[in-house]
Amino acid sequence: MNFLQNLLSKSRSEANGIFFASLEKILGFKPKASNYYLRAFTHRSMQEKNEFGHPVNYERLEFLGDAVLSTVISTYLFENSPDGNEGYLTVMRSKIVSRKNLNQIGHDLGLVDLLITNMPEHQHGKNISGNLFEALIGAIYLDRGFKFTEKFIQKHLISAYVNLSELEKKVTSYKSLIIKWCQKHKFEFDFCTKADDGKDHEKHFSVCFYSNNELVSKARETSKKRAEEKAAKRAYYALQNKIESKSLNI
Repeated sequence: MNFLQNLLSKSRSEANGIFFASLEKILGFKPKASNYYLRAFTHRSMQEKNEFGHPVNYERLEFLGDAVLSTVISTYLFENSPDGNEGYLTVMRSKIVSRKNLNQIGHDLGLVDLLITNMPEHQHGKNISGNLFEALIGAIYLDRGFKFTEKFIQKHLISAYVNLSELEKKVTSYKSLIIKWCQKHKFEFDFCTKADDGKDHEKHFSVCFYSNNELVSKARETSKKRAEEKAAKRAYYALQNKIESKSLNI
């Protein structure tokens, strides 16, 4: 029995009790304004609306949580990277709040287990854990204010997942790295992309990466962006002995 089915089998008071008992184990504190948290875990598939006819789901809280996260992480980097210029701070922030990172945090917290939805799990989308984490941050902010939320982010994100020296080495965009490397050394380069249906039911894109008119790598994916990034990553490893990735600060 999934979480929603378990809730539906109970009275409203029992269902809320189960939800908040599970949530408090994750949060480590007792929420004051419960409505924010219920909204933070309500999927649009429930088609809930408030008394004004406005949709009730996590998407608006996700937007708010994203902004709060960005502010907290920006402040942390400003205070802990005194030598970092604007470009460095921007890149480091994007690494910390990347979809992959937020998805991992949401997954580790088990947020999907609390999701109230009418959709089967395989249709939730690959970013559902990160989306719920952002919505949760939005709910905490509305419930407890900025300083409290900042401490929560410090504990559950920064202290647990952020190592600045390791993040500096982490490549978040192989395409950006390859382009900057080619530009730095005045090499010609090109990502040659074409639609490729092949034998698959889903549309694919094939990408060939050329440097100085020589084919370096190929890739094929279901989106142009992913295909180019995969081709760039393969090109990076093909040219790894020549690329000084640390100097590019990607």
